[in-house]
Amino acid sequence: MKTTTIGSYPKPDSMSLPGFIAKHPNPTARYTEWLKTRSDADVQAALEGGQAIVREQVSCGIDIPTDGEAPREHYVYYHLRHIEGYDFEALAERSARGGAWSPKVPVLRQAVRPSFPFLVKDWRNAQAATDNPVKMTVPGPMTIGDSTVDEFYGDEKVLAQALADTLNVEIRRLAEAGCQYIQVDEPLFARRPEAALDWGIECLERCFHGIPPTVTRVMHMCCGYPSGLNMTDYPKADPQAYFDLAGPLDTAQVDAVSIEDAHRYNDLALLERFTKTTVILGCVDIANTRVEGTEEISARLTDACGHIDRDRLIAAPDCGLAMLDRPTVAQKMRNLCEAAHGLG
Repeated sequence: MKTTTIGSYPKPDSMSLPGFIAKHPNPTARYTEWLKTRSDADVQAALEGGQAIVREQVSCGIDIPTDGEAPREHYVYYHLRHIEGYDFEALAERSARGGAWSPKVPVLRQAVRPSFPFLVKDWRNAQAATDNPVKMTVPGPMTIGDSTVDEFYGDEKVLAQALADTLNVEIRRLAEAGCQYIQVDEPLFARRPEAALDWGIECLERCFHGIPPTVTRVMHMCCGYPSGLNMTDYPKADPQAYFDLAGPLDTAQVDAVSIEDAHRYNDLALLERFTKTTVILGCVDIANTRVEGTEEISARLTDACGHIDRDRLIAAPDCGLAMLDRPTVAQKMRNLCEAAHGLG
């Protein structure tokens, strides 16, 4: 059974690039200031950091690694800094996490348009570190809309369609460069299943329009990200959302759907709703310092195989791993890979 990671990974200590710290009063502005003062050495450290993360994942046994989003301060805003339309200087406040946090976010002031290529460079740098295929991640249209303030379109569906067409340009660039796995992250699907069914899946498909069959089209849909480690009581999406979305996603133009399972077990009958699509099943909690044992992970994967063809199941952590320290992450990944590979 193959293994993959979802996106982020703890940044190496050698990197000066600040990660996105939820408790920081204005992490987006903090990164903007870093951009203005960064040196060539800082840029090189980010590139080397991406390669180090890839090598570490592969050494743990990961079959389809990511670059850990090493060059990114945030999985959404990094991408938006490379397309036209968003203002990162005059930020606006937006309520997040059910009102628990009100970050200052970029404002859309004009039509979104693709700019110069950027992810191809990141992918080529990461791919140079391994013979395994490196997966690249892209934020989805619905999630981008929920992470910014729109002062141009005034209609979230129209905005999402424009974003999907813009994202498609960079996704096509990745595909043309040779990237074999491209993932669109849409955590908002589980939070807003009605909107996802109404127009979100259509926009997801627009992101992948024209992508050749040699590329595996992946979408990730998480249930909720805590603000700190070892939290148990934090907002999560309704588990019914996965059931509502499974069938429509199974018939959509995507090849693999990534879902969380470790931090809150699903009713595994869910997997039976994916009749042709590969499921990437989260088997490791990304915000809990407890290291899941190999036998525990193996038992859950064995149970899952009772509901889906084994060759359509890939083991992974629930979501990005940036909250944990590197030794903990490495041990979790080793156990994950030992369990998955042990099942054949």
